[in-house]
Amino acid sequence: MKTWTGAAKDALISGGAASITSAALLALRGRKDTGSALAPLNATSHIVWGDEALHVNRATAKHTLTGGALHAASGVFWGVLFEKLLGRERQPTSVGALARNAAKATAIAAVVDLVLVPKRLTPGFERRLSGRSLWMVYGGLAAGMVVGAYLLKRR
Repeated sequence: MKTWTGAAKDALISGGAASITSAALLALRGRKDTGSALAPLNATSHIVWGDEALHVNRATAKHTLTGGALHAASGVFWGVLFEKLLGRERQPTSVGALARNAAKATAIAAVVDLVLVPKRLTPGFERRLSGRSLWMVYGGLAAGMVVGAYLLKRR
């Protein structure tokens, strides 16, 4: 069983990779759905700046940096859960274990993010993106976890 400290250390890689892949999909799908690659990331800053952030389409220090920091932190947060789930596996480095646990962690993240938390604490990008795009973003989160954990395993 992986300790919380060990999971947090490993999540810097797996969760960091998840943040990067999901941010790339936020940008791609944001451009498709809203015409702005930054709109979904800016929307995340509504947690700090309120609903005004949901309507910002251009780069601003206030919204883009805050949204980026919150998104990166959430990727690492969900990466800790992923790493703890992996720590329960007999063969935690098998591709099946990586994919299975990334899917579990991402499903939990989606339910918490989109259903359980108060509206003020949701990611915000769900209010700018289509349902299809949301699936892709959360799929990117899972894929990033797998890639990050695979890179850790190779060290």
